[in-house]
Amino acid sequence: MGDTPRVALVTGAARGIGAEVARVLAPEATIAALDTNAEGLLALVAELRARGQKASAWPVSVSDAAAVETVVERIEKELGPIHILVNVAGVLRMSSIVDMSDEDWATTFGVNTNGVFHVSRAVARRMVPRREGVIVTVASNASSTPRLQMGAYAASKAASTMFTKCLGLELAQYGIRCNVVSPGSTDTDMQRNMWKDANGAQAVIAGSSESFRVGIPLQRIADPRDIAHAVQFLVSDRARHITLHDLCVDGGATLGT
Repeated sequence: MGDTPRVALVTGAARGIGAEVARVLAPEATIAALDTNAEGLLALVAELRARGQKASAWPVSVSDAAAVETVVERIEKELGPIHILVNVAGVLRMSSIVDMSDEDWATTFGVNTNGVFHVSRAVARRMVPRREGVIVTVASNASSTPRLQMGAYAASKAASTMFTKCLGLELAQYGIRCNVVSPGSTDTDMQRNMWKDANGAQAVIAGSSESFRVGIPLQRIADPRDIAHAVQFLVSDRARHITLHDLCVDGGATLGT
């Protein structure tokens, strides 16, 4: 590929983990930042360009298959072949399962699962003829550990985790690697919205027997950069022999399960 920077498509890039992934990858790749939050995307792109890095904003909902196909085609024409895809876009609708609305369930799967499928399919179709590329899906440690009030979220993340592994199995013959990063509690807006008061972080770290959470053995909430660095490793050549892997980054909160 010579001196031409690789193109990295990052979904959910307007804030939180997605924005941090874009920041970490920007020194070594041209960033195509996707999100429904156009204002957040423009702020991120302005930040990266101010550092002399290449980035562009692509406002789109990953739940819209036709829109995804269109934007991926445009990115490839305007920026070049997509070498890296990082699926980060996600939503959380807290509710007990018996009280959950159809809309909350559908929206959660529309972004967290269908979105991963739509973007991965569109990008993989273009990677296969080139026989190169790497895909990372940011899922959750909730995909392997039941959580109260998070039935839709946990189920959607479990589905996207297994989908990514199956995709990796299919694409391995083309030299394309597909892996998962599963964060635990991370200091993002999504996490803070679940806190009841200013002591929310400590409550998460301590755990709760009432909610069947063991807490975080490392005694800290993850920073988005902790997750971004895991992604950075998996998309790099240092991980060239790693595929179909789920890398849990949760400070031990799920006890290695």
